[in-house]
Amino acid sequence: MKITGEHVQALLDSGLPQPTMVLQEGEVRLLGEQDLRSQRYAGALIVASRDALRAQLGHRELSRRDLEELAAGLEAAVSNLGG
Repeated sequence: MKITGEHVQALLDSGLPQPTMVLQEGEVRLLGEQDLRSQRYAGALIVASRDALRAQLGHRELSRRDLEELAAGLEAAVSNLGG
């Protein structure tokens, strides 16, 4: 599955504790801190955490284009890893 701007927006807006975007079995998922540590997601590829994105972006408002560009960058990084 391709990472989209909607995935990035969902990560930034998530109410989960310390949300992280992962890729598992071809699916993009958002996991909270507890789920990320669980055995169920042990093989998931970590794509980005909200904290890391906010550190990079600050707290500015992002346009749809900004979100899509971020998603494309994350998708490229995953592809380079073979995910």
